[in-house]
Amino acid sequence: MPVSPKNLALYIHWPFCLSKCPYCDFNSHVREAIDEEAWAKALVQELNHYREISGPRTITSVFFGGGTPSLMAADTVDRLLNQMARNWFVSDTVEITLEANPTSVEANKFAAFAAAGINRLSLGIQALNDLDLKALGREHSVKEARAAIDLSQKYFKRASFDLIYARMGQTLNQWEQELTQALDMSQGHLSLYQLTIERGTAFYQAHEKGRIILPSEDVSADMYELTQQICQSRGIPAYEVSNHAAKGEESRHNLTYWTYGDYIGIGPGAHGRLSIDGKIHALSQDRSPEKWLKNVTENGHATDHKEALSRETAAEEMIMMSLRLNSGLSRRNFENRIGEKLEKFIDHNYLQRLLELDYMEMDDHHLKATAKGMPLLNGLLARILG
Repeated sequence: MPVSPKNLALYIHWPFCLSKCPYCDFNSHVREAIDEEAWAKALVQELNHYREISGPRTITSVFFGGGTPSLMAADTVDRLLNQMARNWFVSDTVEITLEANPTSVEANKFAAFAAAGINRLSLGIQALNDLDLKALGREHSVKEARAAIDLSQKYFKRASFDLIYARMGQTLNQWEQELTQALDMSQGHLSLYQLTIERGTAFYQAHEKGRIILPSEDVSADMYELTQQICQSRGIPAYEVSNHAAKGEESRHNLTYWTYGDYIGIGPGAHGRLSIDGKIHALSQDRSPEKWLKNVTENGHATDHKEALSRETAAEEMIMMSLRLNSGLSRRNFENRIGEKLEKFIDHNYLQRLLELDYMEMDDHHLKATAKGMPLLNGLLARILG
């Protein structure tokens, strides 16, 4: 997918959840009361602020993430999308995704979200087992999850859902059965994440005390391999480390990140990469919801960091992001975006060793990890980039 500075993706962060999942290290918060009108007004102000910075562009995708953006009122979503359309051109094929939890309360809002302009839903299912859902701190049941999947496919042109595997006590056979069930319900896109213990989460503390036992590294690796094989055989192969899709069902918004296109992020903790005057700028917003709202209200925006990236930093980011894709890094896109050839930024000796060991492949068009190298990608990147 070619990268063009004329195009722009938009991320809108809604930081609030009903409860904090014990494995989650995202910028999400639980609050007893939320003044949604004040938040809607502030998000509109941020859209106007970034229109001044970006100039006229064409919006190719929008992603409402969180937190739990399905807790928003559909009227708020409609208001933000209308303001976006006033500020920028909007592609005829724009993808507009909203993340949602499958509780019955939120599922009852799907029709209203579709009417507001959402055309792709991403459901946080996480498990198809009630005991594991409870252990993961989820608010829904398997029955609600299945009902929400059915509703999502009724109201939205495109729908996806997430599952977490390598969970506490999970066996390879159990994951195979669960994945098969998920594929039977899938509309062509699944996000399949291996459970990781992140510092600062409730699971991290429990894991440190020995209260959480995960499958061994060998079993987790077997689960990863099984996932690739089954999804490939069912026609939704991996197109990124944790994402699987039928042809044409890939997340266009996330492809912007992975191909290092321009995007802006509004809302607490949101970040962006934006071409301004020929340089790629990194932008980020205040993480605290209260501080973010206060700053937007008083100053018209809450951007707390804006930095023109060096060519070396931008090159490193693009390499790290694009190699997550099964198709790898486009050398042409890299040269167009960075202005230098790829070879200037990588360790040639180490890359040659990886090529010989069949961990990486490179030709005149792409550099990519092989099926053998993809599970080891983080370690390989650290060495390739020196």
